[in-house]
Amino acid sequence: MEKIYVFGHKKPDTDSVTSSIALSYLKNQLGINTSPRVLGNPNNETKFVLKYFNVVEPKYLNDVKLEIKDLNYLKDCSLYSDNTIYDSFLYMNDNNIGSIPVVNRNNKLLGLVSLKDIAKHQINDEINSLMTSYTNIIRTLNAKEILKFDDEICGKIIVTSYSSSTFIENAKINENTILIVGDRHSIIEYAIKCKVKMIILTRNSFIKDEHIKLAKDNKINIVLSNESAFNTTRKIWLSNYLETIVLKDVVSLLDDQEVDDFLEIARKNKYTNYPVINKKNECSGILRLSDINDANRKKVILVDHNEKNQSVDGIEDADIIEIIDHHKIGNIDTTLPINFRNMPVGSTNTIIYSLYKEAKISIPKEIAGLMLSGIISDTLLFRSPTTTYMDKDAVIDLSKIANINYEEYGMQMLKAGSSLKGKTKEEILYNDFKNFTIDNRKIGIGQVLTLNIDEILKDKDDYISIINKIAYQNEYHMVALFVTDIINNGSYILYNDESKNIFENVFEIEELYQGYFLDKYISRKKQIIPNIIAALEKK
Repeated sequence: MEKIYVFGHKKPDTDSVTSSIALSYLKNQLGINTSPRVLGNPNNETKFVLKYFNVVEPKYLNDVKLEIKDLNYLKDCSLYSDNTIYDSFLYMNDNNIGSIPVVNRNNKLLGLVSLKDIAKHQINDEINSLMTSYTNIIRTLNAKEILKFDDEICGKIIVTSYSSSTFIENAKINENTILIVGDRHSIIEYAIKCKVKMIILTRNSFIKDEHIKLAKDNKINIVLSNESAFNTTRKIWLSNYLETIVLKDVVSLLDDQEVDDFLEIARKNKYTNYPVINKKNECSGILRLSDINDANRKKVILVDHNEKNQSVDGIEDADIIEIIDHHKIGNIDTTLPINFRNMPVGSTNTIIYSLYKEAKISIPKEIAGLMLSGIISDTLLFRSPTTTYMDKDAVIDLSKIANINYEEYGMQMLKAGSSLKGKTKEEILYNDFKNFTIDNRKIGIGQVLTLNIDEILKDKDDYISIINKIAYQNEYHMVALFVTDIINNGSYILYNDESKNIFENVFEIEELYQGYFLDKYISRKKQIIPNIIAALEKK
């Protein structure tokens, strides 16, 4: 069963990470194969939570862009270098492809052979040499074994196309000669005495017993072709090893290469077939240009977000099958109808708690701990105006399952999350930073929670300088950092200078200044962003 990735937004906070884990566990219990992922490095608060409940941090997901391995190309489509040219012709003809990868016995890519290559050799080259095996000759000519002494057959091909006397007088044959002959006994005897490498008798030919005995004494390989003299001569070259004509300088593709990169490669090279390999140079098949229209898109479930710019890179290449969120409806597009659960509650985990109840799936202790942590984090231990009775009821129930005092634990968790130790100012700004686009205007809002407000405000000028730089370099209409004081239930605002008048309108302040305290403003989702949207829409 194909695995479905469950993940939150690019700036993973506690609600985002824990809801990914909790929902993935629920889906797996319902028989749906899922795996939680993160799109970035979890913050200190989230790391505290995972360690507290002894849960492994989800793996990092870089993107869900279409890769070569997502395409339904021809898998296991290759031939060994010791297969014959004839094998490749039949394979390509049967599978309606123009080229085939050639590999060694360890499946390492050696090169490519095409129908065009075979035709070119047949028409342009003097085909008079053979490097193959006895078995390959038997298969190619549908021949019968008469005498076999060598596994490997290498030498120059000579066809007896003139009289016996002329041949014996003029032909230079030796132990490296592969002779194609009918039942011309004097020539056969002469060839045996010259100790040729092999005698290939054409269809309906007869060889005398005395010549077989003589050939056995001289260890001459003999086969009886099932083809006419003309066809035997025409097909014998096709029994050569593929390695004799393989094109080694080929353009190959890595199986984890992005399809967009492949399209650029195809545009430059204008080939129609490309071998696909892994990082060990092992060949997995061949990709035809037409295969890009047949892809197995990655399947994903989004939690705690539904904005495209907050989601994983390449989300447009994936199939979104479900969204669980408690934010405003964003701009994520889907190709098919999906399950979308959006509720005005304080945390995504509150919604997931409801899903567990609806499905009648019991919640393990550690999952309960993660879920209540997500709710406490997003509601700031019920101090946020986003808090609902559903959030409180969920935490009370989950705390019983997890067997913890949620108030004491919640303060420990918030304290761990508000620690700024070891972080640069840029890291603090971007730790919980979200991008929004309103009427084509780019807006960036960061938020940091703290129990020690002076720790940030003492470096206020440095933060303002960084904010102005970010706004200018990235063409933001507005950038702000809201420093939320958990104890005093409000936030201090630091903003780019050019947005001063806008924020005055947003919060209806007559004279705004850097570090202004916004009493009771602690929710970006329910208070700050809606005010910004309303103010900009008035303009």
